[in-house]
Amino acid sequence: MKVNIEIECSADEARRFMGLPDVSKANDVYVDAVAKAMKGVSSVDQLQGYAKQIAPMGEIGLKLFQQFMEKGATAAMGGFANAPTPKKPEGSEG
Repeated sequence: MKVNIEIECSADEARRFMGLPDVSKANDVYVDAVAKAMKGVSSVDQLQGYAKQIAPMGEIGLKLFQQFMEKGATAAMGGFANAPTPKKPEGSEG
């Protein structure tokens, strides 16, 4: 059996429902700082160098964040994301 549930809500409503903090003010400050700094960028190489500097912990931070999200998804699914798939008995269909 497969059941699909569709919920219509705004991003703010979803954030509050899941108990996540409101980081909109911090995001606004971060976006403003990046926008001001980008005004002086004149080449792609300069842009890449700047992006690496402003990213939280650079590539390491991205990998840590990915691992955090994967572990959270596994926990949300009851820890079964990496569980082995049970073998079907011989002679069964499907």
